[in-house]
Order: sequence, then structure tokens, then C-alpha cells
Amino acid sequence: MSTMIKLEHINKNFGDLHVLKDVNLEVTEGEKLVIIGPSGSGKSTTVRCMNFLETPTSGTVTIDGEVMDKKNCRRIVREKMSMVFQQFNLYPHMTVLKNLTLAPMKLHHKTKEEAEELAYHYLDVVGLREKADVYPPALSGGQQQRIAIARALCCQTPIILFDEPTSALDPETIQEVLDVMIRLAHEKNITMVVVTHEMGFARQVADQVVFMEDGRIIEEGTPEHFFTAPDSPRVKEFLGKIIR
Repeated sequence: MSTMIKLEHINKNFGDLHVLKDVNLEVTEGEKLVIIGPSGSGKSTTVRCMNFLETPTSGTVTIDGEVMDKKNCRRIVREKMSMVFQQFNLYPHMTVLKNLTLAPMKLHHKTKEEAEELAYHYLDVVGLREKADVYPPALSGGQQQRIAIARALCCQTPIILFDEPTSALDPETIQEVLDVMIRLAHEKNITMVVVTHEMGFARQVADQVVFMEDGRIIEEGTPEHFFTAPDSPRVKEFLGKIIR
């Protein structure tokens, strides 16, 4: 399998605050990588450096063999990556259908008919075809996040980044979003990087799990290793507090 994402010696500073400290990470084609750790550990910043929403202070980001910089990052992201955020970031004044067709038409030069065909297909994938003509404020949080996932899928990129996609949801609606993500995880052609606190999801779908704290990767391994016999005392402590 080819390497789709490679972070080498990534550091990120916000003024005097050193958020990421020599982060090295590699994600192969089709791999499902889950990043976990306490709040403020640098998980979201790591993912945002992958698509240059945050520009690393130092280090190298390579996407599908191409080193990213400020000149080429927009093109690479447009071609290779989509992202699902904590907040849904849907346009409230546009219907669900228009939210889903906007990027394929504007960025990927699809015709209206092609974009709508894609949109309806992925609305079927997330189970919300009947909401095509609804405006996002009329939807539940879980439905909005499923629409956001469909929007990412409409871009047909080989990589999808998820930044705590269930953190803004009510407990009752979390599972409906996780169920969609679990189905996506079985798609071998999609490379997924997921920042989450959902340990059951990580255990079920991850190929690799990374634990971060204080801007560093403390441990990484398969879910079996990670959840049954981690090496780091800090990881054991963390898991002991959240898994009963």
C-alpha cells in the first residue's frame, strides 16, 4: 500500500505556546487511523496540519507523495482531502441538496446533473435522501453531521479527515453518526483519520490507534494492542478512567 499521509518532525507554535512537538506519523492507502488523548493534547491541530488549515511551524507534510507548501496546498487539498468538523459548517441558507452540490460544481467542475446524482447517491449512503430539499437548521444535530459526511463524500477524495465529529452531538444522536462512519470504514478505497473520544468506535474500526498528550505521540499500535496491553503507563491510566 502506498503512503497517503506522512508527517515528519511537525512542530506547531501559537505564539509562545508549543502545541505540537516533533510529531511523526504515517497513514497508508485505505488505512483507518484513530487519534485519541485528553483535551488539549494536540489531536485536532495534528489533523488540521494535514490539510494546512494550520500551517506547521516546522516539519514536512507529504500527501500521496507530494510535499505540501503554501503554494500548492489548496490544489492538493481539493484533489485529495475532505474534512468533517466538530461543528457541521453547513450553509444554513442553502438546502441540503445545494450544500452537497456546491463543491463538486465549483471546485471539481461537475455539471449540475452530475453533482445532483452524486448528492442523491451519498444521501442514500447516510440515509437522508428525503431531506434533500430541507434547510439545515430544520435538522437535528445528528442529521446535520450525517449531511456533512455526505458533503465530504461528494468531493470523492481518497482521504477524509474527521475532527471529533460527534463532540457537538447529544448522546442520543451520536450513534447514528458513528453507524455511518463504521459503514465508511469498510470502504477499502477511503483513507480515514479520525480524532475522537469514542473508544468503542476506535476499537471496532481502527487499523491503528495513536495516543497523544502534550503535543506528542505517546503510543501507537493496533486496537488489540492498544486496548488490551498498552506499553505506556499514561495510556493505561487514561483508558482506566474512560473504559469501565
